[in-house]
Amino acid sequence: DGAAGIDDGFRAGNQKGTQSTLWDVIAINPLRTVFVKLYGDALSTQEMVQTLCLAVTLLMIVGAYWMLRSVKDTVIVTLCGYEYIPKAQMLSPLMVFLIVTIYNCLLDMPGLKKHQLFYIFGIAYSVLFAVIAALLMDPVIGLPNEKSDPTRILGWIHYFAIDSFGSIMTALFWSFTNSTVSAERAKASYGIMVATAQIGSIIGATVVQQFAQVLGVAQCYMLGAITILLTPLSMFLYIRTYGSHEQETSDAQTVATTANDDDDESPAQNKRTIRKQQSNASKSQQPKSCESCGLFIKHSYVRGILFIGSFFIIQLAIVDYTMKVLAVKHFSSQFPCKEGDTCWDPHGDHKASKRAMEAMTSFMGTFGQVTNTLTFVMSLLGTSAIIRSLGLRLTLLLFPSMCLIVVVIVLCFPSLYLLFGAMIILKASSYALNNPTKEILYQPTSSAVRYKAKSWIDMFGARGSKAIGGLVTDVLKGSTEGLVLYGSLVGMSVSTFLIYNAYSMGLMYEKFEASGFVVGEEEEEDGSAVVVDDEDHESQSIQMAPLMTSSANTANHVTVEDDVQVAQ
Repeated sequence: DGAAGIDDGFRAGNQKGTQSTLWDVIAINPLRTVFVKLYGDALSTQEMVQTLCLAVTLLMIVGAYWMLRSVKDTVIVTLCGYEYIPKAQMLSPLMVFLIVTIYNCLLDMPGLKKHQLFYIFGIAYSVLFAVIAALLMDPVIGLPNEKSDPTRILGWIHYFAIDSFGSIMTALFWSFTNSTVSAERAKASYGIMVATAQIGSIIGATVVQQFAQVLGVAQCYMLGAITILLTPLSMFLYIRTYGSHEQETSDAQTVATTANDDDDESPAQNKRTIRKQQSNASKSQQPKSCESCGLFIKHSYVRGILFIGSFFIIQLAIVDYTMKVLAVKHFSSQFPCKEGDTCWDPHGDHKASKRAMEAMTSFMGTFGQVTNTLTFVMSLLGTSAIIRSLGLRLTLLLFPSMCLIVVVIVLCFPSLYLLFGAMIILKASSYALNNPTKEILYQPTSSAVRYKAKSWIDMFGARGSKAIGGLVTDVLKGSTEGLVLYGSLVGMSVSTFLIYNAYSMGLMYEKFEASGFVVGEEEEEDGSAVVVDDEDHESQSIQMAPLMTSSANTANHVTVEDDVQVAQ
């Protein structure tokens, strides 16, 4: 109410009758200048409060995920052995496939609101992780038994559960946000939202780093399960305060009303808004799950988003596994297994000791702290500013170019702490640069692409890429030197392809934005529904290029409504 009162006061004093913005209430000119440069001046005070309230849900998701992620490798190494991490990465997509199928079936259920999925999945995952945490405390099947064996099923279940949680919950959050936050607000607010969420990731990693050796790994696991319960609670409070406002319209009259209300939009944006709402008005339910595969086959633009959002994970998986192999060897030499310990083997095949695994857990917690702190700084100060300054096309090229440079450096100077630094740079850049630009690419797409195709890209696409990376590391795991050499060559090949793909996607995005074309949407022409392929439209856009972009400067001035999101 206070924020609304401030806004009303500014509106009353504004001769033009425009909505007051957040920087209007900032009295210090230097601070106002910095804020406007980073986020623009389109965000009102009330919208800022609403954005921060929504960001709390993402903060809870990311915080819980990093508590669990920081102990994920420690648990599977203790129970099954570090040499089985690549196999777990290869099998993970199968579990994610099952969860995605359930997710899409729930999307098809009539009457089920998107925000209600937070309650379903939040409570289910909290119970699941609480049960796993209790089992990890068991002296026989849990962590106290230090003899690793691939038949210890708990290690596999634990690994797959964390992978699916990270995929499902973050994709669900951004799909919901995409449907409730306008493009104009997204341009100003998503950088702040991501930065707020990074606070949760820093706290989650810090809890593990500080308390893993004091409380124990299983106890930290239980804290993560409890934190997940806060996710449906925060979403419930947000919906109760602001409502869901999902973009579902059942009355075609809304189309005409919106067309009259959107006088401030550009012609292309106005055209896209009308066409999306016409599509929503004519559909009685969400598209069926089988349409997801059809969208990938039909539209090269959707495939391009898949490559941008997933393929870099192949090289991340290779670098990440190399770092963990070196870390296990390093801490096992610092804290060797002693005779009488459960890790001792009379034939000399000793496993990692409990102290070594606790030290590795602390190491991974430190990795999470540094990575997420850097991501927080980049998202708070750099993401919006970089996109606004360079434009989407150049920003898309930044991350794959960085990946190529980092992989070359790792190939020349392989060591544990250099790999540690390389992973921090790649992870932080993927969160703060690659994911936001990927989400912007969903702007000229239909609701089917935003929910169905996006769920497959964020969940199955990412896990599939990790499985490919796991396959590479599984083949090369016999030799650390071979892992570094041939893994780096694979990484350089992937980076080169992604640079080409990013350049092509930047061009296609600008053309679709300028023309108002919506990828994956049925259009009414001459009274019959006609499906327009983005590849056909691309050729039409090229013919129209003289009308849309007469020079590179004109292209740079195309309005980009930035759906900046991070799928973490």
